[in-house]
Amino acid sequence: MTTFGSIARHAGGWLPVIGAASLLGILGTLALPIVLGRAVDAIVSGVDGGLWLALAAGLVLLGVVVDLVDAFAGTACVAGTTAWLRERLVRHVLAAGDSGRRGFETGDLVGRVSGNAAEAAQAGPSLVTVGSAFLPPVGSLALLVYLDVWLAVAFLAGVALVALVLRAFTRRTASAVTAYLTTQGRLAGRLAESLAGARTIAAAGTLERERRRVLAPLGRLHEEGMRSWRVLATSAAQGAVVGPLVLVAVLVTGGFALHGGRITPGELFAASQYALLGAGLGGLTSVFARLARARAGAVRAGEVLAVPVFGHGSGELPAGPGRLELRGVTVRAGDAALLSDVDLDLPGGGSVAVVGRSGAGKSVLAALAARLRDPDEGVVLLDGVPLASLSHDALRGAVGCAFERPVLVGATVAEAVAPGAAAGDVEAAARAVHAHEFVSRLPHGYHTPLASAPMSGGERQRLGLARAWPAARLLVLDDATSSLDMVTESRISRTLTESGDRTRLVVTHRQSTAERADLVVWLEAGRVRAVAPHADLWTDQSYREVFA
Repeated sequence: MTTFGSIARHAGGWLPVIGAASLLGILGTLALPIVLGRAVDAIVSGVDGGLWLALAAGLVLLGVVVDLVDAFAGTACVAGTTAWLRERLVRHVLAAGDSGRRGFETGDLVGRVSGNAAEAAQAGPSLVTVGSAFLPPVGSLALLVYLDVWLAVAFLAGVALVALVLRAFTRRTASAVTAYLTTQGRLAGRLAESLAGARTIAAAGTLERERRRVLAPLGRLHEEGMRSWRVLATSAAQGAVVGPLVLVAVLVTGGFALHGGRITPGELFAASQYALLGAGLGGLTSVFARLARARAGAVRAGEVLAVPVFGHGSGELPAGPGRLELRGVTVRAGDAALLSDVDLDLPGGGSVAVVGRSGAGKSVLAALAARLRDPDEGVVLLDGVPLASLSHDALRGAVGCAFERPVLVGATVAEAVAPGAAAGDVEAAARAVHAHEFVSRLPHGYHTPLASAPMSGGERQRLGLARAWPAARLLVLDDATSSLDMVTESRISRTLTESGDRTRLVVTHRQSTAERADLVVWLEAGRVRAVAPHADLWTDQSYREVFA
């Protein structure tokens, strides 16, 4: 599982560079007041201070160089870590399948992959920044002890107050940032849903109601945002008050030390600069805020990566016709059972229709057969081999699936059917499902850019069927012909019926499709009510009502 620590460690070679640049910059910052103090003393005493001034100029130049190195290394580190984390998140989300994404809204997932990943990538640099931020006051304290122990006592008293401010800020800002990002993800999820259903919303005339639903979390988002700002503003104000106290305490103590002859004017100047370093701790609220956002981003990314993904075995399929078995299969969604103790033994090479009322479990059965999800209990086998034990290539080469609303991916129509396949294979699959006719009428045929290819819902379904067609053992169609006209659907059904070299599992609401199937699986409330040819089941009034 990816955690804040693992994200920070991934920064790898950049962190030593950032750390070294920070350390050199801090050493230069600590040395500069002493050097300038010596220059002041030289000028006051009438001695040539050119060497000290030259050394001070060198330290300033060193500070500029290390700042440039730190900026470049920090940017490169965050960019590389962001790209790595985003790739991991995308791969994990895709590998988890539908079951792994059910706990997240689409917009929320997009927000976690895009925005939260970039925030989590700040983990390494923010840790280095926070860690190095304490070196200047520690070094200042040591040098003040060297100058005069009472200067160190005054400095330490003031810094203790600043540390209390930072501690309270860190504790309060962590919860505020996490709540803000969570609410932001909820808002993004609702917006994504609304954009996907824009035509339905417009047709239903519910635009105003949908606007209120999407924007409902805005009030909470405003509250959490204001809470974050109040925490930041309060801590910044406290730091602005407490920070100068360090300087005042050191200057007052230094004034007495100068009057008593314990320190020189140059050393008083150096002491004031070290006091400013201590007072500067109050300005670290922004650094701690970035650390808090990085932690919150890492938590939200980790929640996605904690979702279990499908594991694949290394097994291969023996020779066989595509016999599909479900043994004691149960699938649950929370406390509800979508399928209950299902036992099926479907012969290979046949056409099997799956019918039932809405909510009977047809799509769940199809998802199990295609191994888009695994059962909570029981096992699914293809030609006697559990699907979970097959290698990824063996499984996807043997099993193909098409859906009611296929999502077509790829740059061109050909890639949407079969990425990387030979042109002849793509055309053969399209011809088999009667998609070649409309594809050939597109401006550039199979090379037409997918984004500019005008297609109806039925045409998109045919491309989805073509994508699944090459499956060698089992073809699973989840209502994948519902948008086709009756003539085209009949032609494709006939092709499926005549293709007896593999098993066809067809989820359908159409009586004609069930009639043409060799066998019908009748589901009711997540259980198998009957398995028989359509003609045998037709005598049952309840079965006829399924198609009413």
